[in-house]
Amino acid sequence: MLILLPPSEGKSVPTRGAPLDLSGLSLPELTGARQQVLDALVSLCRDDPAKAAEVLGLSAGQADLVLRNADLPDAPTARADRIYTGVLYDALDVASMSSSAKRRATSRLAVASSLFGMVRLGDRIPSYRLSGDASLPHLGPVAAVWREALGPVMTAALGRGLLVDLRSGMYASFWRPGPELAPRVATVRVLHEHNGTRKVVSHFNKATKGRIVRALLEDGADPRTPKALAETLGRLGWAVEMGAPGKGGTQLDVVVSEL
Repeated sequence: MLILLPPSEGKSVPTRGAPLDLSGLSLPELTGARQQVLDALVSLCRDDPAKAAEVLGLSAGQADLVLRNADLPDAPTARADRIYTGVLYDALDVASMSSSAKRRATSRLAVASSLFGMVRLGDRIPSYRLSGDASLPHLGPVAAVWREALGPVMTAALGRGLLVDLRSGMYASFWRPGPELAPRVATVRVLHEHNGTRKVVSHFNKATKGRIVRALLEDGADPRTPKALAETLGRLGWAVEMGAPGKGGTQLDVVVSEL
C-alpha cells in the first residue's frame, strides 16, 4: 500500500542539521527534476526578491520566506515528518506512533512536494515555500515539471499494491495514475454531516485524513483493493461509502459528524 499525502503550507524550520543532499533523497530518479526546480527557485529568490514575493504569493511581511528560499542549498535539513506541520500532520502525529507503525509510515507514506516532486517521511529536507500552482521564470509551472517526471517513478514505487490518494486537487495534478492502475486506486474524501447536510470542510477533511492514516498504520492492515480498504476502515470505526469504480479509481467517502 502506498498512501499519498498533501504537503503543508506552513513548515517547521530546523535550526541545525546537514545541508540538503538531493542524491540522498528517496526516488533518486527524480534528482534531475528536483535540481531544475531548486535552481530556478533559488535563482529567483536571490536575484529578484520582489519578483519572487509576487511569484510565490507572499505579502510584504513574509520577506523572510524569500530569504529562506534563497539559502536552500545551505539551509539545515530535518526529516520530512518534522518539516511538514498543520492539521493533517498534527492528527497523524508520527512521533507518538508505536515502533511498528513508524516503520510502516516510512515505507508506505509519501508526501507530494512542489519542490521535490514526492518525498518519503525519512527524507531530510529544508523548510521551503513554493506552492503547487507556482510558475518559475525560465522553468514554467512546477506542476508541468512533475507531470513529466513522476509517472514512471510513482508507478514503479506503487508496485502491485493499493494506492490511497489523499492529495488535494492541486497536488493530485502532479501525477494522475493511468486507467491501467484504476482497480488499485482509492481516493478518499471526508464529508462533514450536520443536520442532514453533507459538505467538505477543510479542517474536518485534514484532521480526519490524518487520523485515518494513523489508524491504518497502527492497525497494520495492507488492503489490496478499494473495497478491502473500505472494509478495513469500517472495521476501524469509520463510516465509509464507496462510489462506483471509474477510470481514475474508486472514491471512498468518509462521513463524520464531529471532529
